Parts: sequence; structure tokens; C-alpha cells
Amino acid sequence: MTAQLIDGIALSKQLRSEVAQRAAALTARGRQPGLAVVLVGDNPASQVYVRNKVKACEESGIRSVMEKYDATLSEADLLARITALNTDPTIHGILVQLPLPAHIDAQKVIEAISPDKDVDGFHVASAGALMTGLPGFWPCTPHGCIKMLEHIDYDLKGKHAVVIGRSNIVGKPMALMLLGKNATVTVCHSATKDLKAQTLQADVIVAAVGKAKMLTADMVKPGAVVIDVGMNRDEQGKLCGDVDFERVKDVASWITPVPGGVGPMTITMLLVNTLEAAQRAVG
Repeated sequence: MTAQLIDGIALSKQLRSEVAQRAAALTARGRQPGLAVVLVGDNPASQVYVRNKVKACEESGIRSVMEKYDATLSEADLLARITALNTDPTIHGILVQLPLPAHIDAQKVIEAISPDKDVDGFHVASAGALMTGLPGFWPCTPHGCIKMLEHIDYDLKGKHAVVIGRSNIVGKPMALMLLGKNATVTVCHSATKDLKAQTLQADVIVAAVGKAKMLTADMVKPGAVVIDVGMNRDEQGKLCGDVDFERVKDVASWITPVPGGVGPMTITMLLVNTLEAAQRAVG
């Protein structure tokens, strides 16, 4: 058996084309979707991420406002700027790139963003909406994973899904989204005893721990679907995921590659959330 690839690049292109069409329709009505991206400091990785997000907005017909500040920006000044963006009718989504400088409380900043503009899906109100099944913005990475499963027409009802990782950004919301699709969900983490025993029972595995090639072929049930959220460097400095791709692909039925899998979907779902925020704003 050789697993079929879930191509995140191809799916992203399809979804971004749909976003562009819908954004153009809103723009024609005089309400172009707008995203404010706020970057504080000079973190090299953050600069790359922000640049890619701005580029994706431009290609999809979403107006992007890039605001870059020195690392010395005070927490009070950043909060004041977010307050101003909350009341700006031309801005429908606000994204503050993490991590922030150590003197700024990231959670306080996230909670300052209006839930109506929380396109990252990190606000406690967004988390509460996901928990209770109410409308809200889903965090982009796990939302992208769900879209990939939908794309291959995989019915999660009654399936056993194992999520490796319990972060607020991926692991926890991923588990809730899988529950919402009627899967039976197990969340594993650093304190889990006998991880292999858990993953061998899984019909679907989502690996999201940030540890290179930690999910090996002997941990995967034949025919399982494997979603790799990891983004790491191996001993040779080559980009790789949390999954030992070359070996696991001979066991799984479907698998996401790294790069070209979940990564492109994260930015795509940011565009989808921004468009949704704009459509809600215009009614």
C-alpha cells in the first residue's frame, strides 16, 4: 500500500479562487474585505509569515494593511492601536503576529481584539463558540485540516481520531472540530503513557507536537489517514513534519506531505475567515 497524497497546495488554490470571486463581489458593492496585520519586533520567521499573508491577501482581492512596530512598542500603545482597528469599518479582520516581545502579554492582546474581527480564532469567545457549537471563527490550522478531510470525502462519523498535541492553537481546537464531525477523539500529549498503543487504534491521526519524524510507521494502523501539522528541520536541515513520511506513506491510506500539505491551508483559512468577517459585517 502506498498512501494517496492530500495536496494542500492544490486545495488552497481552489479555495483561494473561490475567496477571490466572493471578495470581488463584495468589492463591487463598495465593501472590499480588509485585514490588518500587526507585527511587533524583528523576528525573522514572523516577518516571513507576515509577508506571505499580505501577499495571499493581495492575490485574493482582500485589502491588507500591514503595520510594523519596533520591539520597544509598549503594551499600552499596542492595545490602543487594536482598539482603533476594532472601530475601523474598513477593517474586518485583525491579526497580531505571534510571538510578541516579552514585555507584552500576548493573551491580553488577543482578548483586546473584537471577537467579530478575530480571524485567527484565538479569542476566548471564539474558543467558547467552538466548544458549544455556535457560529464563530475557527483557528486556521485545524480548520484547514478539516477542509482537507472533507476534500477527500472522508466520513469522520464513528471513526477514532487521535490528536497528538494539546496546544490552544492546534491540538485542543482540532479535537473539538473532530468531535463536531462525530468522531471519537483521543488527545495525546507529553504525559501520555504508551503513545503507540493509542495511535495504533486510530483511523485518523493528527500529529501536532513540533518534533521531527516522531510518528513512525510502526505506530500507524494500516489504512489510517495521517495529517501532519509539524514544521521542523531534520539532521540535514531539510524541512520535515512530525511524521516519518517516507515510511508512514507505505502504511497509511492518505497522508499530507511537508511541505505542501497543511501549511498552505493555514493561510488559506485566514483568507476564508476574513471574507466571512466582511460578509457578516455587511449583512
